[in-house]
Amino acid sequence: MVQRWSGQNRGQREKRTGIAKPSQDELRTIICGDDIESAELTVQWGQSLGTALKGTLKAAQMRMIFGKARQIEMGWQMDSAASHRELLLLKPKLRYQAERKEEVEDLADVLTKAIDLVKTQQHFQRFMDFFEAILAYHKAAGGN
Repeated sequence: MVQRWSGQNRGQREKRTGIAKPSQDELRTIICGDDIESAELTVQWGQSLGTALKGTLKAAQMRMIFGKARQIEMGWQMDSAASHRELLLLKPKLRYQAERKEEVEDLADVLTKAIDLVKTQQHFQRFMDFFEAILAYHKAAGGN
């Protein structure tokens, strides 16, 4: 039986998984910060998260979420307001996936916090760069 970890037990869950996650300030730099510093942290945290998630998260689970983000990206040029709405609505989908499959929870937590920081098209592009880095390093580390 899988024990659900929520609310007050979340800190215990993070300690249990051992997966380090970027701080809110680091996410803010990745999404909203200086170009070079943003790129450096994107690579650093993409590698760290992608490698850490390889043992628990299947590439298919990650690609499913990434595919939805790519659909939003394609629509952003035509209607940024509608696309931003779709991005915000990705948060409950992430939460749903995390509740269905516990191994998605760490990725969902990081991406949800990053989505909260997206306000412009540039921010969204940095979000996509970050997500793509996580996916790439997951694959490079042998994630299946």
